[in-house]
Amino acid sequence: MGHDPRPCSVAIGLGSHDLGVADTTVDLYRRGMMPLIVFTGATSPTTRERMPRGEAVHYRERALELGVPASAVLVEPHARNTGENIRFSRSLLEEGGVEVSSVLLVSKPYEERRAYATARKQWPTVEFVSTSAPMTLNEYADSIGNARLVIDMLAGSLQRLLIYPEQGFMISQEVPEDVMAAYERLCAQGFTSRLLPGTARTE
Repeated sequence: MGHDPRPCSVAIGLGSHDLGVADTTVDLYRRGMMPLIVFTGATSPTTRERMPRGEAVHYRERALELGVPASAVLVEPHARNTGENIRFSRSLLEEGGVEVSSVLLVSKPYEERRAYATARKQWPTVEFVSTSAPMTLNEYADSIGNARLVIDMLAGSLQRLLIYPEQGFMISQEVPEDVMAAYERLCAQGFTSRLLPGTARTE
């Protein structure tokens, strides 16, 4: 999204198959961008074998390995989608008495916009800065080791940007014509495993 990371009240690292999200969050912590981290996420079919203790737990373990003090890391282990990531993290922080005016939202590179649009809908009273590891698509696919998975996930993320605003899950985001055309080409070429079942591509 082109947001420049800046100091915020807290960072929320969104759980996924990509442990690099934890690394990016740790890097931002080392740069003094926030005093507290929340890692959020249970497991999914994609992460059940890779992260059997849950995405947020594995992220926390990674952060501690990299030298972040345990007192600076909270875990929200129940969320199973982006909306729950935000809602459950918000509840955790409110229950802990943490005052939040701004959130550094850390996700996979291709999820920045979806994470931002969801967060703005679910928690409209705070300011969100959406960020991820700075890398190209090819670099990211190489880091995951499965280009097919990355492209399937990218198409699924775009579909949700198209249909979730009408369902009340996120704010609406403008999708440029060239992005829409690329999405249609990918769907036509079979990159559809992450599309929502029972829905048309743009319905």
